[in-house]
Amino acid sequence: MSRNTTSLHLFSLPPELLDTLTPRNLLSQDRALSPEPRSGKPLAAEAAQSTTGARSCNICLGAVFTDVDEQRSHFRSDWHRYNVKARLGNGKVVSEAEFAILVEGLEDSLSGSASSSDEGDSSESDTVRNLFAKTRLKSRSPSPTAIANMPLTAVTWFHAPPATQIGIYRATFPQRLQQNLYLSELKSMQAPVAEGRKWTMFMVAGGHFAGLVARVSRTRDADSAPQKGKQKKPVPELEILRHKTFHRYTTRRKQGGSQSVNDNAKGNAKSAGAQLRRYGEQALRDDIRNLIEEWSEDISASERIWLRASSANRRIFLDYDEAIISKGDERLRTFPFPTRRPTQSELSRCLLELTTVKVTHFTEEELQAQDEAFLASLPKPRPQPQAPVLESKPAEKKVPKLTKEEELLRDKWMRFLGMIKKGRLEVAKAFWEREGVSLGGVDITIPEWTGERVGTLLQLASSSGQAEVTTWLLDELHADPTIPTPSGLPRDTETSDSRPGSPEGLSSGVPVTNRTAYDLAGSRAVRDVFRRSAAARPGDWDWLGAGHIPSALSAEKEAERDSRKKERRKGLKDKIREREAREREQEEPEPADKPSVEIFVPPKTNDSRKSGPQKLGGAPTAGEGLAGLTPEMRARIERERRARAAEARFKTLGAR
Repeated sequence: MSRNTTSLHLFSLPPELLDTLTPRNLLSQDRALSPEPRSGKPLAAEAAQSTTGARSCNICLGAVFTDVDEQRSHFRSDWHRYNVKARLGNGKVVSEAEFAILVEGLEDSLSGSASSSDEGDSSESDTVRNLFAKTRLKSRSPSPTAIANMPLTAVTWFHAPPATQIGIYRATFPQRLQQNLYLSELKSMQAPVAEGRKWTMFMVAGGHFAGLVARVSRTRDADSAPQKGKQKKPVPELEILRHKTFHRYTTRRKQGGSQSVNDNAKGNAKSAGAQLRRYGEQALRDDIRNLIEEWSEDISASERIWLRASSANRRIFLDYDEAIISKGDERLRTFPFPTRRPTQSELSRCLLELTTVKVTHFTEEELQAQDEAFLASLPKPRPQPQAPVLESKPAEKKVPKLTKEEELLRDKWMRFLGMIKKGRLEVAKAFWEREGVSLGGVDITIPEWTGERVGTLLQLASSSGQAEVTTWLLDELHADPTIPTPSGLPRDTETSDSRPGSPEGLSSGVPVTNRTAYDLAGSRAVRDVFRRSAAARPGDWDWLGAGHIPSALSAEKEAERDSRKKERRKGLKDKIREREAREREQEEPEPADKPSVEIFVPPKTNDSRKSGPQKLGGAPTAGEGLAGLTPEMRARIERERRARAAEARFKTLGAR
């Protein structure tokens, strides 16, 4: 590969280069499956021969001519026309022998392949059309629009054989121009204009502004003959007609962002710097609009208007009354490459970048390798997800519209259930006296639309832990405790095997449908309510069988249980008092001036004092006496024991 050191201007391309340009498309890896040539002459030798003759064809392989007539005859042949059309489509050109093999199977003869008639000159022969229709040019690469998700680059490329490529920014062409018309538009851009083509450029960012108006092509009379005796100064291809730069304080230092953006996000700041920045933004806007008004004639005559500005700053140029540049102006362009701070030198660099044609010299093999690498770098298309097969769903039942009576009934149910769950006994009694008959009785099944997971009012009160409401339902309303719970009730409530006195048959393995209101009770107080009712009215229901109640709790049994509990607590307190008294007696030293008095000590205490080493703060069995005490009582005893031991040590030290 080689690079051209001379630069080409966009509006003054050489005519010999324009005549050979073709649009540059991607080259495909697949080549046409054309048969091998019959002649034993290698293609490389034919290609070498094409460059050794005095006159040759740059497109057809092995075409060498001795005179001009033979060359003109070749240009009118079907072989040359086929290769030209293949090259335009980025296909593979063929040699004369290969072309002969390709047309062998066609029904049409090669009439006109060596003819110089007017008909043959005006249009391509039927042979070429039929050959393209049959082969469909398998070697032709897909155009960028034929490849899915093809990224559109900022530069469009043209190819000039044998190994020259030129690149031009797409933004220089009209916006709605199709890509296949770029070449014709490029040729029309070379036509001179009376006063030359003008471009206008604006940049604004961070309070910096730069603008210019430039002539990007020569005028029509630039190449006119100079007068005698005077040497005319050559007209440059680029000329800056107007330019202006200025700066205003609009950006917050070390924080970025304009003051107006900060005000819109956080509200108007009241600092002195904020006031200065607001004034700078207003002054910058006024200066730019005054400059546009001053340059209005040049802007109106410009073919392209290049603008670099943020969305907020674009309003300075477009969004105001009597604006010179309309919002939908087709001449508006953005710079297709990164730019730096708006300055005069940066605008000049951008102008030179847009008007200078990029020139490269790649061979066909290098172009093929580049295209293959580019196609390999494209993201692979994601597989389209297959639409799931929708199974036929049964038609959903439409919820019937409720009448006023049904709505009132539902409201009553929801209010009464809320009273039971919250334990509002007095309110529930008054509501039941008023609406109990309309609800259907105490053993009515709770409707499913309420969302409750229990079946009766008694089961709801038992599962909610409301002992008073449960007593009212059992004793006053005589609710049935043997009704089983619904099968959909979860097993998250406490099972009967975890409760004291539960029979072995009522374990967690009992089916859900066999559970009753007693099984749903989550506290001992609620379970005692069922046992008291069973003792008070043993003949009303099958309490011990279908009701799953382990035993009845009569008043005598309850009093006996309470008395045992009181005795157990009293015994614990007496033991604590005795232990504290013994410890105080053991730790108090006998006075020396008083006669010794014999104190009766139980034999058990003497044995414990004599056996084992003496521990600090008490006897070896002192820890065993703390069993059954609460943590607060243990801590209190331990504190007193340590205090007494400290006092004894101080007395011993004082005696020494």
